Amino acid sequence: MSVTDLHAHWFPQPWIDLLWKEASANGARMGRSEKGHPMIDIDGVPLKSAFRPDMVEPDIILKSMNASRVDVRALSLTNPMVYWAPPAFGLRLSQAYNDACASLHTAHPGRFLGTIMLPLQAPDLAVQELDRAAKLPGMRAVYMAMHVGGRNVDEKALWPVYQRCEELRLPVFMHPVNPLGIERMRNFHMRNLCGNPYEAGIAAASLIFGGVLDAFPTLDFMLPHAGGTFPWLIGRFDRGIEVRKELKHMKQPASAYLRRFYYDTVSHEPRIIRFLIDLVGADRVVVGSDYNFDMGYEQPVDFVEQVPGLTGHERKLISSNNAARLLKL
Repeated sequence: MSVTDLHAHWFPQPWIDLLWKEASANGARMGRSEKGHPMIDIDGVPLKSAFRPDMVEPDIILKSMNASRVDVRALSLTNPMVYWAPPAFGLRLSQAYNDACASLHTAHPGRFLGTIMLPLQAPDLAVQELDRAAKLPGMRAVYMAMHVGGRNVDEKALWPVYQRCEELRLPVFMHPVNPLGIERMRNFHMRNLCGNPYEAGIAAASLIFGGVLDAFPTLDFMLPHAGGTFPWLIGRFDRGIEVRKELKHMKQPASAYLRRFYYDTVSHEPRIIRFLIDLVGADRVVVGSDYNFDMGYEQPVDFVEQVPGLTGHERKLISSNNAARLLKL
């Protein structure tokens, strides 16, 4: 059975080279980690991101795919993405990433797909780059953070981007970056353990309550980390719509939007995925590895096989069929 991994990260060498050349003129500093890997330090961003060989070199990524029984990976940028940069540099970083994804897909068309990075801090430039990158080979989705410079994802400035995504029939894959409340999550890796799934709840709530899903009824979104807190807050969201004046504009319960999202399998608890399947349907769940972070899966297929009561049909949907439908493969 073919397996498609929709949550895996990559830092292309041309993208890193551009940072080495121009980051210092655009509010960031490049250096080396203790292990000698390239690392970026950005003004106002608490997390320093290191670019390790296993997240840069395609041969290492391919080897990991073979070892983990993954046939196809959709690659995406992660921290620090590009929103921190001045708009013109954010555009160039996005272009460098998108071109690298297309080149990698061309070299390995059966193994790699790309997700489009956009300079969402400048929505007009984002639409411009979206139109260009959508024509590149192998680009099958748009990638965005769960906030853009502290602005929630229902901001009207982003709606032209959503409109163009819908017109191009490109789903939007979401991912946390710089989660809120860092001042209370500095210890115990809580920035990741708590902050990342909390961000998914806020992003989903913003898309639902802010009218994005109503305005763009055929636009699909994918939430990482099994949807984070969102699926498990759905009862509170529904109750809020019933009783709160702040939500009197809502025409239907939040639970009516559960199936507007796809959810990856990165939960680290097989029972959670069983509950998620029961809540949203097996046709909305896809494989994710979160390659290559210690909070991801080395063996994402093994994890899927641990989900209680999973039928052969459900396994096939999660492993490949849902991804094929979502990405229009």
